[in-house]
Amino acid sequence: MKFFVFLFISAVSTVSSFTDSFSMMPLLQRQYSPSASSSVFKSNSSSAFQTHHASTTALQMSDFDFPSAMPEKPQQTMREKLEDSATTFIADITARLGEGVEPPPELEALQAARDEEGGDVPTLALKIYELMIEQGMRYDVDPDNGELTPTQFDIKNNLDIPEVKAEFDHLYKYGMELIRRGMLDIDVAKETVKERLIKRTGLTPEEFDEWLGY
Repeated sequence: MKFFVFLFISAVSTVSSFTDSFSMMPLLQRQYSPSASSSVFKSNSSSAFQTHHASTTALQMSDFDFPSAMPEKPQQTMREKLEDSATTFIADITARLGEGVEPPPELEALQAARDEEGGDVPTLALKIYELMIEQGMRYDVDPDNGELTPTQFDIKNNLDIPEVKAEFDHLYKYGMELIRRGMLDIDVAKETVKERLIKRTGLTPEEFDEWLGY
């Protein structure tokens, strides 16, 4: 079977060009912050799918500014970085849910993984990844204020829309990068992609490969 043999091996080996500067927070901001680039499913537009782009900038203090007053920050472990990313991600989604809109169960699962004493990196990375997928698949994003509301977008009948393919490709490659960095087991990633991405397209794994151009 081509799927998960050729595709996962080739994607993991080439995805570094997609995320050479990979870190959890910039990708979360890209995907979910109303001030950053994101793809949104819209059921009430003529194109049924729109992509909104913006950019974020950050002021950075030079290493030479106030050297005596700015002690070096302690290095965070990967677990600590993921915990910070999870906290920001949870707060962002919670704040942007429309009135009366229920959060996805993956949000509570991420909270539990973040708060678990002695929890491991792969579990936390997986829960972040699952919430990323579900946020992108289940909700429309208001282009003006970033509000999240349940989507009525029909994915299976709109696979020919470039933005739809781009959204799936981004989420797929994100999982590949987690594998490449040793943060997610390949078999776990395979199952996640199969259940949470491929099934939503109505395609077979082989057809999914071809649709994304692999």
